[in-house]
Amino acid sequence: MTGHSSSNRNENQAAALLAWYDQHHRELPWRVPPRDLAAGRKPDAYRVWLSEIMLQQTTVEAVKSYYARFLERWPSVMELAAADSDDIMKAWAGLGYYSRARNLKACADLVADAHGGHFPDTEEGLRALPGVGAYTAAAIAAIAFARPAVVVDGNIERVITRLFAISTPLPAAKTEIKQRVQAMLPHDRPGDFAQAMMDLGATVCTPRRPKCLLCPIKKGCEALLAGDPELYPVKAAKREKPRRRGAAFVAVRGDGAVLLRKRPAKGLLGDMAEPPTTDWTSRADGETGVQAAPFPAIWAMKGSIHHVFTHFELVLDIYRAQAVSCEAPEGWWWSKPDELPGEALPSVMKKAIETAIPGATRQPHPRKEPE
Repeated sequence: MTGHSSSNRNENQAAALLAWYDQHHRELPWRVPPRDLAAGRKPDAYRVWLSEIMLQQTTVEAVKSYYARFLERWPSVMELAAADSDDIMKAWAGLGYYSRARNLKACADLVADAHGGHFPDTEEGLRALPGVGAYTAAAIAAIAFARPAVVVDGNIERVITRLFAISTPLPAAKTEIKQRVQAMLPHDRPGDFAQAMMDLGATVCTPRRPKCLLCPIKKGCEALLAGDPELYPVKAAKREKPRRRGAAFVAVRGDGAVLLRKRPAKGLLGDMAEPPTTDWTSRADGETGVQAAPFPAIWAMKGSIHHVFTHFELVLDIYRAQAVSCEAPEGWWWSKPDELPGEALPSVMKKAIETAIPGATRQPHPRKEPE
């Protein structure tokens, strides 16, 4: 294909994709739809940034409720900067990848202190913010500030590798994918183009059973012409995740309160709450027997849990002690039954407590007031 015809092909595909997006875009709480953009409504960089941080390694459906709660509680970056870190960690609990929450606070502080509450409007400036990597900077620059930034997430990788039948396995194919997106990028609507690519990958060019007949750019899709789009993207073989072991000790006071402590700020699940556990890490096992309990008590084995992290799996043996009457050591605290659901407990620690005390971490249903 000559350079001229290739350029025409890219322009035609981008135009077809944007026309499709105008009609079929997803309605998302953080998104300004194309009709509103055309009417002059500007995206809020704070909302774009908040959604992009939350969406890292997380699905849209999982993020929606968290996003709504954060926005209701902290509607601006200045209010988030003024928030207590522990409150942010509690609000984030259950969303996973907790370094994002710590970076969220650090980024809000920096934007408030160094930028007067205004996000930088370039990729370079955004990259200097805590927790903002190359993808996130490009997404914010394109969507919030209409910069011609090349945005490539997992959905876009899938669309591009199929569109051009890129057989190089990921992650080695990332450079070529970015070049292909760059060549297609319409500079007048870079934010809509990025979101159109994302929507196409999420709703039409799906990992399994893609809806090729509905695809607005199917005419030029080389994987479809070859007969099997599901062969793409090609991925390098995954290495088996190591399995680590440890133990968690759930101490219950006479009034039902559970003994918790805060994990160290640095490292896995930093600054999150947990019942005492042994010193397991992603690289080493912790002790698993009752002899590793944090203090003497009648510890009963209540079962084991299995949790999958990004780079390893964890099996925790769960022990429970009833009617414990000791004082909480320094930096630890007793969390009463009505407080426990609101603690900054990551999912793995909620599993541990639920194994010891079924239902303990679930939010109680509000009682209906008498009429």
